[in-house]
Amino acid sequence: MDTDLMLVIGIVLAVLSIPSMLSALNDGRTPRLAAITLMIAGGLLVLAFSGKPGGYQVRDIPNAFYRVIAQMRN
Repeated sequence: MDTDLMLVIGIVLAVLSIPSMLSALNDGRTPRLAAITLMIAGGLLVLAFSGKPGGYQVRDIPNAFYRVIAQMRN
């Protein structure tokens, strides 16, 4: 799997797990699924950052999204 793709999927999963976690905590439930999703996202982010030579800078993240979208269009 491409490091850009791992980065994008990791960021999207992390962002989507936050509302689920807040909803579970607000309802008094344990946020199990949100925690698992957040751990998967963290693992993907670690793989992406360690797999790319030189790592990612903050300014590289939007370009990674653009590259992934461009790959999906082809």
